[in-house]
Amino acid sequence: MIRDITIGQYYPANSYIHKLDPRMKLLGTLLFIISLFIANNIWGYAVALVYLSSIIIISKVPLRFMLKGLKAIFIIIILTVVLNLFFTKGENLLYKLGSIEIYEEGLYFATMMAIRLIFLIIGSSILTLTTSPIQLTDGIEYSLNPLKRIKVPAHEIAMMMTIALRFIPILLEETDKIMKAQMARGADFESGGIVKRAKSLIPLLVPLFISAFRRADDLALAMEARCYRGGEGRTRMKQLRYSKYDLIAIIVLVVYITILIIL
Repeated sequence: MIRDITIGQYYPANSYIHKLDPRMKLLGTLLFIISLFIANNIWGYAVALVYLSSIIIISKVPLRFMLKGLKAIFIIIILTVVLNLFFTKGENLLYKLGSIEIYEEGLYFATMMAIRLIFLIIGSSILTLTTSPIQLTDGIEYSLNPLKRIKVPAHEIAMMMTIALRFIPILLEETDKIMKAQMARGADFESGGIVKRAKSLIPLLVPLFISAFRRADDLALAMEARCYRGGEGRTRMKQLRYSKYDLIAIIVLVVYITILIIL
């Protein structure tokens, strides 16, 4: 389960999605997330499915690698479905058992929310899977540049966000190592109910926090050794430039959003 989280990982490949400008991918991801809330019927989600499937095929990232990331939020999806299924009231009663009532409206909203969550996670994962950490940092910084006029440290914010994203798979790998080390010493993380399994994870917190702080300290020392002083006066070996692929991408994105609004 720990290794199934794909957010923050980068999957190298030679695809048109990888070649897009990171600013374009940030904008596309943001608009895709907004589009999931614009869609309010089955036809809207069908269009979103076609759009997302096309992006996955073009990106050359294996579908099973993306679907693997859904295992980590499986409980959240189930909880969302249950809450919408049993607590959404309506006019058309489908099933009743004592105080438990399931309405057609509740079934509809539960299905739509599950689809929305799945699409949101996969769509967000594509951003980090197809964008290297350096490109992602530059893209976020360029996007935040207008805020510099009001003294917002755009470079520092972009750097912190990127480091936080990159630390996710690193800490998950560290957690997996600690769990295996404790299991070799007799620890049990898999048997029992949810409460017991949650309590068994508490001993992981101390070594995990120590490891996280140690890695953060090593990273700070490495950045200081390389004379890192923030974004002031910093130059880049590769400048971000829009290409014909970005023009095609923005046209496709506009067509997709337009179809959703019409539907």
